[in-house]
Amino acid sequence: MKQTTIILALFATLSFCSVHGQSMGQEYTTALGLKVTPTAVTIKHFLNDDRAVEGLLYFWNYGFRFTGLYEFHWDINAIPGLKWYVGPGAHVGFWSNRFRDNYPGYDNNAYVGFDGVLGLDYKIDNAPVNVSLDWQPSFNLGNGPGAYYGFYSGFGGIAVRYAF
Repeated sequence: MKQTTIILALFATLSFCSVHGQSMGQEYTTALGLKVTPTAVTIKHFLNDDRAVEGLLYFWNYGFRFTGLYEFHWDINAIPGLKWYVGPGAHVGFWSNRFRDNYPGYDNNAYVGFDGVLGLDYKIDNAPVNVSLDWQPSFNLGNGPGAYYGFYSGFGGIAVRYAF
């Protein structure tokens, strides 16, 4: 509930603010905001019309994780401002002491892995707001006892960003 309230408050604030130089059309170059499930700060930057990079800093009570994604975007012509995207990425994460205390078999402090992403990206016309919905499966690398490795399908979610 707390995350939903934060997202709604951010969305309302961004919808009504008016700042010189903001992206008011259906295209944008850079956008910064929040993503939920799990919670992350997200920044997306378009390199050209159909290629973007996205950085995500996930944080939760067991640590944090930084993910970098390279995304290929395509327009959905029936709905102006809507694109679909797919791409590869990588991540590095760090466990908190709380995680190691609750799961003593996992003795590694850090982990790395690969990511993929598949999603929809929508820039609201005449507002500096970008919304995206995606799925981000990942695979943690590791070996031996105490390594937290394998396939994870729980990353991704809804992002609301201020476009500029």
